[in-house]
Amino acid sequence: MTPLQLAQRPTPLQPLRRLSEATGAELWVKRDDLTGLGLSGNKVRKLEFLLADAVRMGADTVITCGGLQSNHARATAVAARQLGLQPVLLLRGEMPEVPDGNLLLDGLLGAEVHLCTPEQYREARGERMEALAADVRSRGGRPYVVPEGGSNGLGAMGFVRAAHEVAWQAPEGFDAVVVAVGSGGTLAGLALGADLGQVIGVSVCDDRRYFVAVVERIAEEAAAFGARALPPAGQGWDVLDGYQGPAYAVATPEIWSTIRTVARTEGLLLDPVYTGKAFHALLSEVEAGRLGGRVLFWHTGGAFGLFGRGRELT
Repeated sequence: MTPLQLAQRPTPLQPLRRLSEATGAELWVKRDDLTGLGLSGNKVRKLEFLLADAVRMGADTVITCGGLQSNHARATAVAARQLGLQPVLLLRGEMPEVPDGNLLLDGLLGAEVHLCTPEQYREARGERMEALAADVRSRGGRPYVVPEGGSNGLGAMGFVRAAHEVAWQAPEGFDAVVVAVGSGGTLAGLALGADLGQVIGVSVCDDRRYFVAVVERIAEEAAAFGARALPPAGQGWDVLDGYQGPAYAVATPEIWSTIRTVARTEGLLLDPVYTGKAFHALLSEVEAGRLGGRVLFWHTGGAFGLFGRGRELT
Protein backbone atom coordinates (compact mmCIF):
# COMPACT_ATOMS: atom_id res chain seq x y z
CA MET A 1 0.00 0.00 0.00
CA THR A 2 1.25 3.47 -0.89
CA PRO A 3 1.16 5.65 2.26
CA LEU A 4 0.02 9.25 2.36
CA GLN A 5 2.45 12.16 2.78
CA LEU A 6 1.28 13.78 6.03
CA ALA A 7 4.46 14.16 8.09
CA GLN A 8 7.37 16.49 7.47
CA ARG A 9 10.03 13.89 6.73
CA PRO A 10 12.81 13.08 7.32
CA THR A 11 12.77 14.46 10.84
CA PRO A 12 16.13 15.72 12.17
CA LEU A 13 18.66 13.58 13.98
CA GLN A 14 20.45 15.80 16.47
CA PRO A 15 23.23 15.38 19.06
CA LEU A 16 22.55 16.27 22.68
CA ARG A 17 26.01 17.64 23.37
CA ARG A 18 25.56 19.11 26.85
CA LEU A 19 23.70 16.10 28.21
CA SER A 20 26.31 13.84 26.60
CA GLU A 21 29.06 15.71 28.41
CA ALA A 22 27.16 15.51 31.69
CA THR A 23 26.38 11.78 31.45
CA GLY A 24 29.42 10.36 29.65
CA ALA A 25 27.22 8.69 27.02
CA GLU A 26 26.94 9.91 23.42
CA LEU A 27 23.28 10.96 23.30
CA TRP A 28 21.28 11.71 20.16
CA VAL A 29 17.61 12.51 19.59
CA LYS A 30 15.33 11.64 16.67
CA ARG A 31 13.02 14.65 16.47
CA ASP A 32 9.66 13.12 15.64
CA ASP A 33 8.18 15.97 17.66
CA LEU A 34 8.90 17.96 14.47
CA THR A 35 6.72 15.94 12.09
CA GLY A 36 4.41 18.99 11.99
CA LEU A 37 2.48 21.27 14.35
CA GLY A 38 -1.00 19.80 14.67
CA LEU A 39 0.48 16.56 13.35
CA SER A 40 3.46 16.57 15.70
CA GLY A 41 4.61 13.28 17.15
CA ASN A 42 5.01 9.65 16.26
CA LYS A 43 1.34 8.94 15.52
CA VAL A 44 1.40 10.62 12.13
CA ARG A 45 3.77 8.01 10.71
CA LYS A 46 1.18 5.32 11.50
CA LEU A 47 -1.66 7.47 10.19
CA GLU A 48 0.06 7.83 6.82
CA PHE A 49 -0.59 4.11 6.28
CA LEU A 50 -3.91 3.79 8.09
CA LEU A 51 -5.59 6.78 6.50
CA ALA A 52 -4.31 5.76 3.07
CA ASP A 53 -6.34 2.60 3.67
CA ALA A 54 -9.33 4.72 4.78
CA VAL A 55 -9.15 6.81 1.60
CA ARG A 56 -8.76 3.66 -0.53
CA MET A 57 -11.94 2.26 1.06
CA GLY A 58 -13.90 5.47 0.38
CA ALA A 59 -14.40 6.40 4.04
CA ASP A 60 -15.85 9.78 4.96
CA THR A 61 -15.48 9.40 8.75
CA VAL A 62 -12.54 8.28 10.92
CA ILE A 63 -13.17 6.87 14.41
CA THR A 64 -10.48 6.36 17.03
CA CYS A 65 -9.97 6.38 20.79
CA GLY A 66 -7.64 7.45 23.58
CA GLY A 67 -7.33 9.36 26.81
CA LEU A 68 -8.84 12.79 27.29
CA GLN A 69 -5.50 14.36 26.30
CA SER A 70 -4.65 11.77 23.65
CA ASN A 71 -1.93 12.85 21.22
CA HIS A 72 -3.12 10.14 18.85
CA ALA A 73 -6.73 11.36 18.89
CA ARG A 74 -5.62 14.94 18.21
CA ALA A 75 -3.32 13.88 15.36
CA THR A 76 -6.09 11.73 13.87
CA ALA A 77 -8.51 14.65 13.99
CA VAL A 78 -5.99 16.95 12.28
CA ALA A 79 -5.15 14.41 9.59
CA ALA A 80 -8.83 13.66 9.02
CA ARG A 81 -9.62 17.32 8.44
CA GLN A 82 -6.68 17.64 6.05
CA LEU A 83 -8.21 14.80 4.04
CA GLY A 84 -11.77 16.15 4.19
CA LEU A 85 -12.96 13.47 6.63
CA GLN A 86 -15.04 13.79 9.81
CA PRO A 87 -13.19 12.77 13.02
CA VAL A 88 -15.08 10.91 15.75
CA LEU A 89 -13.24 10.37 19.04
CA LEU A 90 -13.97 8.06 21.97
CA LEU A 91 -12.12 9.56 24.95
CA ARG A 92 -11.87 8.29 28.51
CA GLY A 93 -12.36 10.81 31.29
CA GLU A 94 -14.59 13.71 32.26
CA MET A 95 -14.92 16.93 30.29
CA PRO A 96 -13.21 19.77 32.20
CA GLU A 97 -14.86 23.12 32.67
CA VAL A 98 -12.28 24.70 30.36
CA PRO A 99 -10.67 22.39 27.76
CA ASP A 100 -6.95 22.74 27.17
CA GLY A 101 -4.09 20.96 25.43
CA ASN A 102 -5.06 18.26 22.94
CA LEU A 103 -8.70 18.38 24.01
CA LEU A 104 -8.87 22.07 23.12
CA LEU A 105 -7.56 21.26 19.64
CA ASP A 106 -10.07 18.41 19.24
CA GLY A 107 -12.84 20.94 19.82
CA LEU A 108 -11.28 23.51 17.50
CA LEU A 109 -11.21 20.87 14.76
CA GLY A 110 -14.88 20.08 15.30
CA ALA A 111 -14.26 16.46 16.23
CA GLU A 112 -17.33 14.57 17.43
CA VAL A 113 -16.28 13.62 20.98
CA HIS A 114 -17.83 10.80 23.01
CA LEU A 115 -16.75 10.30 26.62
CA CYS A 116 -16.59 7.13 28.70
CA THR A 117 -15.26 6.13 32.10
CA PRO A 118 -11.84 4.49 32.45
CA GLU A 119 -13.59 1.22 33.31
CA GLN A 120 -15.80 1.36 30.22
CA TYR A 121 -12.77 2.19 28.09
CA ARG A 122 -10.67 -0.65 29.47
CA GLU A 123 -13.39 -3.27 29.17
CA ALA A 124 -15.18 -2.35 25.94
CA ARG A 125 -13.46 0.35 23.88
CA GLY A 126 -13.51 -1.86 20.79
CA GLU A 127 -17.21 -2.51 21.11
CA ARG A 128 -17.90 1.18 21.76
CA MET A 129 -16.01 2.22 18.62
CA GLU A 130 -17.92 -0.38 16.59
CA ALA A 131 -21.17 1.07 18.00
CA LEU A 132 -20.06 4.52 16.88
CA ALA A 133 -19.28 3.10 13.44
CA ALA A 134 -22.74 1.52 13.28
CA ASP A 135 -24.27 4.88 14.14
CA VAL A 136 -22.32 6.55 11.32
CA ARG A 137 -23.52 3.89 8.89
CA SER A 138 -27.12 4.40 10.03
CA ARG A 139 -26.76 8.05 8.98
CA GLY A 140 -25.44 7.06 5.56
CA GLY A 141 -21.77 7.55 6.39
CA ARG A 142 -18.76 5.36 5.61
CA PRO A 143 -16.66 4.96 8.78
CA TYR A 144 -13.11 3.71 9.17
CA VAL A 145 -11.96 2.62 12.65
CA VAL A 146 -8.36 3.33 13.68
CA PRO A 147 -7.20 1.34 16.74
CA GLU A 148 -5.82 2.94 19.89
CA GLY A 149 -2.53 4.65 19.08
CA GLY A 150 -2.79 3.53 15.47
CA SER A 151 -1.10 0.39 16.73
CA ASN A 152 -1.83 -2.54 14.45
CA GLY A 153 0.18 -4.27 11.75
CA LEU A 154 -0.55 -1.66 9.09
CA GLY A 155 0.17 1.29 11.36
CA ALA A 156 3.46 -0.28 12.51
CA MET A 157 4.70 -0.17 8.91
CA GLY A 158 5.17 3.57 9.41
CA PHE A 159 7.96 2.77 11.85
CA VAL A 160 9.45 0.03 9.73
CA ARG A 161 9.97 2.82 7.24
CA ALA A 162 11.12 5.22 9.99
CA ALA A 163 13.88 2.78 11.02
CA HIS A 164 15.17 2.84 7.43
CA GLU A 165 15.09 6.65 7.58
CA VAL A 166 17.46 6.62 10.57
CA ALA A 167 19.67 3.97 8.95
CA TRP A 168 20.11 6.39 6.03
CA GLN A 169 20.79 9.33 8.38
CA ALA A 170 23.21 7.43 10.63
CA PRO A 171 24.57 4.32 8.85
CA GLU A 172 26.99 3.69 11.74
CA GLY A 173 23.99 2.88 13.95
CA PHE A 174 23.69 3.07 17.74
CA ASP A 175 24.35 0.92 20.75
CA ALA A 176 20.74 1.46 21.84
CA VAL A 177 17.55 3.22 20.74
CA VAL A 178 15.20 4.28 23.55
CA VAL A 179 11.52 5.02 22.90
CA ALA A 180 8.38 5.34 25.03
CA VAL A 181 5.85 2.54 24.59
CA GLY A 182 2.17 3.10 25.33
CA SER A 183 0.26 1.12 22.70
CA GLY A 184 3.11 -0.87 21.15
CA GLY A 185 2.98 0.08 17.47
CA THR A 186 6.05 2.31 17.44
CA LEU A 187 8.21 -0.25 19.23
CA ALA A 188 6.92 -3.05 16.98
CA GLY A 189 7.72 -1.11 13.81
CA LEU A 190 11.23 -0.22 14.97
CA ALA A 191 11.86 -3.83 16.01
CA LEU A 192 10.78 -4.95 12.52
CA GLY A 193 12.77 -2.30 10.66
CA ALA A 194 16.41 -1.77 9.77
CA ASP A 195 18.97 -2.76 12.42
CA LEU A 196 19.73 0.42 14.36
CA GLY A 197 20.99 -1.23 17.56
CA GLN A 198 19.12 -2.64 20.56
CA VAL A 199 15.64 -1.04 20.58
CA ILE A 200 14.41 -0.47 24.15
CA GLY A 201 10.76 0.39 24.69
CA VAL A 202 10.15 2.12 28.02
CA SER A 203 6.73 1.17 29.35
CA VAL A 204 4.65 4.16 30.45
CA CYS A 205 1.74 2.11 31.80
CA ASP A 206 1.64 -1.70 31.69
CA ASP A 207 4.52 -4.11 32.35
CA ARG A 208 7.07 -5.89 30.18
CA ARG A 209 5.06 -9.10 29.84
CA TYR A 210 2.03 -7.20 28.56
CA PHE A 211 3.95 -5.18 25.97
CA VAL A 212 6.02 -8.09 24.71
CA ALA A 213 2.73 -9.84 23.90
CA VAL A 214 1.37 -6.68 22.23
CA VAL A 215 4.46 -6.26 20.05
CA GLU A 216 4.35 -9.93 19.05
CA ARG A 217 0.69 -9.60 18.04
CA ILE A 218 1.32 -6.46 15.98
CA ALA A 219 4.30 -8.13 14.30
CA GLU A 220 2.13 -11.07 13.26
CA GLU A 221 -0.33 -8.63 11.67
CA ALA A 222 2.49 -6.71 9.97
CA ALA A 223 3.68 -9.86 8.20
CA ALA A 224 0.67 -9.49 5.90
CA PHE A 225 2.15 -6.19 4.70
CA GLY A 226 5.62 -7.55 4.01
CA ALA A 227 7.33 -7.07 7.38
CA ARG A 228 10.11 -9.48 8.32
CA ALA A 229 9.82 -11.98 11.16
CA LEU A 230 10.15 -10.49 14.63
CA PRO A 231 13.15 -11.72 16.66
CA PRO A 232 12.39 -12.93 20.20
CA ALA A 233 12.29 -10.29 22.93
CA GLY A 234 15.82 -9.63 24.16
CA GLN A 235 17.30 -10.16 20.70
CA GLY A 236 17.42 -6.73 19.08
CA TRP A 237 14.52 -5.32 21.08
CA ASP A 238 13.02 -5.44 24.54
CA VAL A 239 10.69 -3.68 26.98
CA LEU A 240 11.94 -1.90 30.08
CA ASP A 241 9.50 -1.39 32.94
CA GLY A 242 9.86 0.14 36.37
CA TYR A 243 9.55 3.73 35.15
CA GLN A 244 5.76 3.88 34.73
CA GLY A 245 5.21 6.10 37.76
CA PRO A 246 2.00 5.82 39.82
CA ALA A 247 -0.26 5.46 36.76
CA TYR A 248 -0.65 6.30 33.09
CA ALA A 249 -0.25 10.07 32.52
CA VAL A 250 0.86 10.57 36.14
CA ALA A 251 4.46 11.71 36.60
CA THR A 252 6.55 11.59 39.75
CA PRO A 253 8.54 14.62 40.97
CA GLU A 254 11.67 12.89 39.64
CA ILE A 255 10.20 12.73 36.14
CA TRP A 256 9.20 16.40 36.32
CA SER A 257 12.77 17.15 37.39
CA THR A 258 14.06 15.35 34.29
CA ILE A 259 11.64 17.29 32.07
CA ARG A 260 12.90 20.54 33.59
CA THR A 261 16.56 19.55 33.28
CA VAL A 262 16.28 18.53 29.62
CA ALA A 263 14.43 21.74 28.76
CA ARG A 264 17.05 23.91 30.47
CA THR A 265 20.05 21.95 29.21
CA GLU A 266 19.08 21.27 25.59
CA GLY A 267 15.95 23.36 24.92
CA LEU A 268 14.10 20.09 24.29
CA LEU A 269 10.48 19.84 25.46
CA LEU A 270 9.33 16.53 26.92
CA ASP A 271 5.86 15.61 28.18
CA PRO A 272 4.84 13.92 31.46
CA VAL A 273 2.95 11.07 29.80
CA TYR A 274 5.46 9.51 27.39
CA THR A 275 8.76 11.21 26.62
CA GLY A 276 9.43 12.49 30.14
CA LYS A 277 9.18 8.97 31.54
CA ALA A 278 11.24 7.47 28.73
CA PHE A 279 14.02 10.05 29.00
CA HIS A 280 14.06 9.69 32.77
CA ALA A 281 14.56 5.95 32.23
CA LEU A 282 17.39 6.63 29.77
CA LEU A 283 19.25 8.90 32.20
CA SER A 284 18.67 6.52 35.12
CA GLU A 285 19.94 3.52 33.15
CA VAL A 286 23.04 5.44 32.02
CA GLU A 287 23.73 6.54 35.58
CA ALA A 288 23.38 2.95 36.79
CA GLY A 289 25.84 1.75 34.15
CA ARG A 290 23.30 -0.45 32.37
CA LEU A 291 23.21 1.76 29.27
CA GLY A 292 26.00 3.60 27.54
CA GLY A 293 27.93 4.24 24.37
CA ARG A 294 26.04 5.81 21.49
CA VAL A 295 22.35 6.10 22.43
CA LEU A 296 19.44 7.44 20.36
CA PHE A 297 16.34 8.79 22.09
CA TRP A 298 13.27 8.66 19.82
CA HIS A 299 11.24 11.77 20.63
CA THR A 300 7.59 10.86 20.06
CA GLY A 301 6.20 14.37 20.62
CA GLY A 302 3.46 15.19 23.12
CA ALA A 303 4.30 18.82 23.95
CA PHE A 304 0.59 19.72 24.00
CA GLY A 305 0.37 17.45 27.04
CA LEU A 306 2.34 20.02 29.06
CA PHE A 307 -0.52 22.49 28.95
CA GLY A 308 -2.81 22.32 31.93
CA ARG A 309 -0.08 20.67 34.03
CA GLY A 310 1.48 23.86 35.40
CA ARG A 311 0.54 23.12 39.02
CA GLU A 312 2.50 19.85 38.89
CA LEU A 313 5.50 21.44 37.19
CA THR A 314 5.79 24.22 39.73
